[in-house]
Amino acid sequence: MTGKRIIVTGATNGVGLGTARLLAHAGAHVILAVRNTELGAKRAAEIGGSTSIVKLDLADLASVRAFPDLLDGDVDILINNAGGLSQRRTETVDGFEMTIGTNFLGPFALTNLLLGRIRSQIINVGSDAHKSATLRLDDMHLRSNRWAAYPAYARSKLAVMLWGLELDRRLRAAKSPISTQLTHPGWVSSNLSNVSSTPLMGGFHRAVTTLAGRFGNDIEEGAAPTLYCISEPIPPGSYVGVDGRFGLKGGPVLIGRSPLACDYDTAARVVEFGERETGTTLTV
Repeated sequence: MTGKRIIVTGATNGVGLGTARLLAHAGAHVILAVRNTELGAKRAAEIGGSTSIVKLDLADLASVRAFPDLLDGDVDILINNAGGLSQRRTETVDGFEMTIGTNFLGPFALTNLLLGRIRSQIINVGSDAHKSATLRLDDMHLRSNRWAAYPAYARSKLAVMLWGLELDRRLRAAKSPISTQLTHPGWVSSNLSNVSSTPLMGGFHRAVTTLAGRFGNDIEEGAAPTLYCISEPIPPGSYVGVDGRFGLKGGPVLIGRSPLACDYDTAARVVEFGERETGTTLTV
């Protein structure tokens, strides 16, 4: 990876940290796109190698719009890794439901704003959680329908999967030199949001974290599907997950997605929603 410049969002913890560390150790210059630049600097020192830190808050479109001006030069690869799981319904500063704002709308806008400066590849970290999701195109922010933590997370990841489908279609139609893939990192305990401010959710979080630590991937194993997309000659538009039972643990392998996540008409509508909400356009 010597000479490659790679952006990793959410690089201070979890799979993002594992991804940044392995890429830096492979010789890449890794740009840690993070909310907390002080923690980012600490992580960069721990990682070693060639790194830089640029502030990015995906839950704030002003921060997303400012990012390109803070970035020096072009990049080879953009890895949209950052994401979150909220314990209660809140909204971003732009009025988006927090989970879909952070996991889909922020990365969507960032990618659109950077597309002209990306040389070769965009990798979006999705999740097999998308297979259980219900998409509500008439109420994507769940202002009218019932909100719950995990369904909101799964729905946001389904939006990411559909965006990835349409992004791949447009890149191929334009004969772009850029390819795009989607990944599922498996079940990674340190990548789970801490939802422990209530006794019930705290107990649930501790139980899930314990089980994931025993039966899931560690952060570098969770990074492997992303690295597989970079290192292996896989087709554009591929979805790379893990080979263990139920998608919890294992090495990287091409996997399938839900029928809805393969629907191009729905994918186009999700992209229209993203363009409308963020004021950015997916132009290839």
